[in-house]
Amino acid sequence: MSAPAMTRRPVPTRSTATGPSRTTSPRGKRPRNDFRVALVFIGPAALGFIVFFLVPTLRGIWFSFTDQNLIGAGEFIGLENYTRMFADPLFWNSLLVTLEYVFINIAVQTVLAVGIAVLMHRLTQSVVIRGIVLLPYLVANVVVALVWFWMFDYSTGVVNVIIDTIGLDRMAFFGNEATAIPTIALINVWRHVGYTALLIFAGLQTIPKELYEAGAIDGASEARMFRSITLPLLRPVMALVLVITVVGSFQIFDTVAVTTEGGPVDATRVIYYYIYQQAFQRFDLGYASALSVFLLVVLAVVAFIQLRLLRSNRSDLA
Repeated sequence: MSAPAMTRRPVPTRSTATGPSRTTSPRGKRPRNDFRVALVFIGPAALGFIVFFLVPTLRGIWFSFTDQNLIGAGEFIGLENYTRMFADPLFWNSLLVTLEYVFINIAVQTVLAVGIAVLMHRLTQSVVIRGIVLLPYLVANVVVALVWFWMFDYSTGVVNVIIDTIGLDRMAFFGNEATAIPTIALINVWRHVGYTALLIFAGLQTIPKELYEAGAIDGASEARMFRSITLPLLRPVMALVLVITVVGSFQIFDTVAVTTEGGPVDATRVIYYYIYQQAFQRFDLGYASALSVFLLVVLAVVAFIQLRLLRSNRSDLA
């Protein structure tokens, strides 16, 4: 007898179609739409930016071309506010006073912040030390200004009491035209230097320790390693820090408002305080808006120049 014929089951073959194939997730779910998820997180910040920054900025630019005040709608007057601004001696005085403040604040703050950051990086990285360094920044600026204003008081301030005790003449820190702006600048240096130092300290953390070890093996001193290793590799971070501190320095207002109110004899009338006076004391919103737009353009140009000169988009570590 012959063996019964064996029946073979058809072997499934893979499709050789060349059309596009659609990939699905292991459980058959649709691919997640990352764009929609991103919108959920970006939406609140974008809404806040539009409502509190973009719209007021556009309205301020429009107001700068009108004679807007606090009552009623202003009429379009073209470039009259800008023409008035360039012919205003008080405007130029406030700009010079602001530049003096910015120079003192940035120079002293940057040097101290770099020194503190390097000391923390080379000697200790304690979280407690970093918290102590940051403490002044956590105090409201108005409170800091009032405390130092009392401490520098000519009659009862503790600083002048100490000066008088050691046999020196008392100083009118806020009442003297020559010392008012430096005093205000140093008060803000005291408050912000810890925050700036921590930003620089974070940049120091990105520098490989092997570079310092190689420098020590080659016999380089701490000063030489600071010049040849630390400063070049800190350039991108320093560019960011300088932009933040310069822009913030131009926006000085509260310290002046609660201490000198622009005096003595306009010696501390910075541009932000002058804008405030025009808008809310003289109710000239159109002219105040023109001053604000001018300051916006100046700060944008200064930030752009800083970023380009310091080559913030390039790092020597690459």
